[in-house]
Amino acid sequence: MDIAVNLVENYLRLNGYLTLSEFEVQRRVSKGYYKTVTDVDIMAVRFPGDVFIADPHIESEAELLLVHDPVLQLVDDTIDVVIGEVKQGPAELNANIKDHSVLHTMLHRIEWLYGLPLDDVITGLQRKAIHTGPSCAQGDIRTRLVAFGRSDTLSHETISLSHIVRTMIEFMESHEDALKPIQFKEPAPAMLRLLMKAGFTVEK
Repeated sequence: MDIAVNLVENYLRLNGYLTLSEFEVQRRVSKGYYKTVTDVDIMAVRFPGDVFIADPHIESEAELLLVHDPVLQLVDDTIDVVIGEVKQGPAELNANIKDHSVLHTMLHRIEWLYGLPLDDVITGLQRKAIHTGPSCAQGDIRTRLVAFGRSDTLSHETISLSHIVRTMIEFMESHEDALKPIQFKEPAPAMLRLLMKAGFTVEK
């Protein structure tokens, strides 16, 4: 797996998302064979509610609360769906990610979460890269296309890798006691953890 994709995936997981990475989207062409339309680097779904580091049922551990990055701009009672493009260079979306068949292939996996037809969601994403509508139950579901990479701005649609690195390091430093028993086996967080244990500091 690309190290940048691994970094983004672990960042999203720490913030409570369920993830799918490096998914190839296929299309059947007129001659009857299949071809790859594009590679979707990351898809993630986060359900509303707090994410705890330790078991929240024990009152004394309540301070080990929530993994939450405000940059993600999560909304109460709203499911957040991210379809992301990850670049080691400038953060930008490939044109193919807005292809109807690509978006339909990805969102079809979670179609049951939506309270409206997928075609409406896809049209909204093709126009503005973000769509909010009713979910299948209470609350809303927000779906967005996000570019991860090198960027000087942070928004609904762009998150820089430098911000992700800083956020993960701050998280590891703030919750050292809770994380000490954990063995980080994924390449990106494991390298960050190793650098910290070795006494290195990471600066932009």
